[in-house]
This record gives sequence, structure tokens and C-alpha cells, in this order.
Amino acid sequence: MKPFSPKDTVMRLWNRLKHWLQSLSFRTGVIVLACCIPFYILSFAQMLLPISATAKGVLWTILFGLAKTCQYGGLTILGVEGYKRLKNKLKRKPSQTQDDTL
Repeated sequence: MKPFSPKDTVMRLWNRLKHWLQSLSFRTGVIVLACCIPFYILSFAQMLLPISATAKGVLWTILFGLAKTCQYGGLTILGVEGYKRLKNKLKRKPSQTQDDTL
């Protein structure tokens, strides 16, 4: 029996994580995806703080990394069908409000 290589182990863990994320609800995906917005804002807003350039670089790396993690995690949870559902929901809202005002 051939032992697992580190690459095989990482791929198995990645596939398990991906499967778990995809099993979460649509609502959870939207919430996780929305969490990336404050992290993006904070990652650039912290540049205005009166701290050293090194600290700013560290903060930017952490906050931007969290934003990307939320973004990709949310997209993984939503999947293709969830993305289409969210896109259609956002498209319908402006047209419904225009119909209500007529």
C-alpha cells in the first residue's frame, strides 16, 4: 500500500473543506460574502492611522487577506446556482420599485 504524499493529504483536506462550505445555506453564503466589504474598507482606511509603515503593511496584509478569505469562502458557499440566484434577486429589485411608482 502506497503511503499518502503531503500533496495528497492537502488535496483531501481541500476537497473536504470545499464540500463542507458548499453544504452551507444560501443565506450563510450571502452573509460571509457581505463580510468582505468591511474588511476591504478597513484594509485601506487603516492607512490613515498615525502608525509606522511596517504596522500599516502588517495590518493591510491581515485585513486584505481576511477580505479575500470572506470573498472566496462566500462564493464557494453560494456556488454557481447561488450566484445566479443572488444576481437575479438584485436585478429584480430596481425594476419592481419602478413599477410601484407608476
